[in-house]
Amino acid sequence: FDISNLFGTHAVGSMVTFADARPLRRHYRTFKVATVQGSNDVGMMREVIRRRYGATLAQQLPWPDLIVVDGGVGQVGAAVVALEELTRPIPVIGLAKRLEHIVVPGQADPAVLLPTSPVLHLLQHLRDEAHRVAVSYHRRLRAKPVRASALDAVPGIGPKRKAALLTQ
Repeated sequence: FDISNLFGTHAVGSMVTFADARPLRRHYRTFKVATVQGSNDVGMMREVIRRRYGATLAQQLPWPDLIVVDGGVGQVGAAVVALEELTRPIPVIGLAKRLEHIVVPGQADPAVLLPTSPVLHLLQHLRDEAHRVAVSYHRRLRAKPVRASALDAVPGIGPKRKAALLTQ
């Protein structure tokens, strides 16, 4: 899971799924953050996890063996709390960006893998893919208002006439 926002605006979350160390794109999902205001990545992560495992998606998609969140102690804690509220016992870890530390709930110190570790490379690939999906969705949402025009509100003007008027 990853969260993307620009100072709290157009906040979105992404979920990617891997099986046998390969992406399962048909199980990818994106979420518009609806209930959290401002720049609150921890609250946003909690909402996205709650929506994924507590709603209709819980019956539609397979259950994971492990949840990996992009972030540190705060994001991991938010995911754990959301899953506890839903009584869903799924292990959670986080990959903290800067030093590539693995945050495990209940452990005081993060796990540190060698930079050459295949496990670390897999976690980085997972994190980078979740980040790519979240940022792409975030950019699409931000671009929507740019494509809007005052002509959209005028009755009787459809897409073709709007294009013709804007061309003139």
